[in-house]
Amino acid sequence: MRVLVVEDYPPLQRALVKGLREAGFAVDATGDGEEGLWYASGSDYDVIVLDLMLPGVDGLSILKRLRRDGRAAHVLILTAKDTVADRVRGLDAGADDYLVKPFAFEELLARVRALARRAYCAKNPRLQVGDLCIETTAQRVTRGREAVHLTPREYALLEYLAVRAGQVVSRTDIWEHLYEFNSEADSNVVDVYIGYLRRKLERPGRPPLIHTVRGRGYLLGAEP
Repeated sequence: MRVLVVEDYPPLQRALVKGLREAGFAVDATGDGEEGLWYASGSDYDVIVLDLMLPGVDGLSILKRLRRDGRAAHVLILTAKDTVADRVRGLDAGADDYLVKPFAFEELLARVRALARRAYCAKNPRLQVGDLCIETTAQRVTRGREAVHLTPREYALLEYLAVRAGQVVSRTDIWEHLYEFNSEADSNVVDVYIGYLRRKLERPGRPPLIHTVRGRGYLLGAEP
C-alpha cells in the first residue's frame, strides 16, 4: 500500500517513514504544506498521514482542497491540539481518523492499516482467497496449513492483490501502489515479483491463484 506522510518535524517524519517502510508500505514524505498538496493531488495514495500545523499551507486547508477536488484517499490527522472542537473541525473537513501527539507508533500503524483496508472495503484483517489466508496484522501467509515465507516486497504485492481479489489489477496500478514517487525501479519489476509469488504459492495438485489476463494485468482468485 502507498502512504504519504506530511509532517514538518524532521525527527518525527523520519521515524514515521522508517516505521511504515519496515511495515511494508511504500512511503513518500514532505514537511512542506504546498509540496504535500502537490503530492496528494498528483498521486493516488491509500492513506495520507497529515499534520495540521505546516509551513506554506496548513493541513486543514490541504484536506479541504483534496475533498473539494474529489480525492478519496483516507486521511489520518496528526495534531497536538486535543479539544473536541479541533477534532470535530478536522472530521467535518473530511478526515477519516484523528491521532493526538504524542502517540505510540504501534497505534498509528494499526490505524493506517485499518484505513488502507477500508479503502478496498476489506475491514477484516484476515484475508481469505481460496485456501490462501493472509493475516495482515501479523503479515503471516498460509496456503492450506502450510506457511508461505515472503520477502516484504512480495508480501506487499500479495496483500495488494488480495484486497482486490477477483479484480484485474494492471501492472501500472501495482507499480504505483508499491513504489515511492522517486523510485528508480522499472515497471517490469512487477512481472518479476509476480513470478516470485507464483513459485512460492503454487502447490502440486492445487489450482493456481495468480492469473495473467492478457493485455490487462493480473488477477488473484481461486478461478481465472
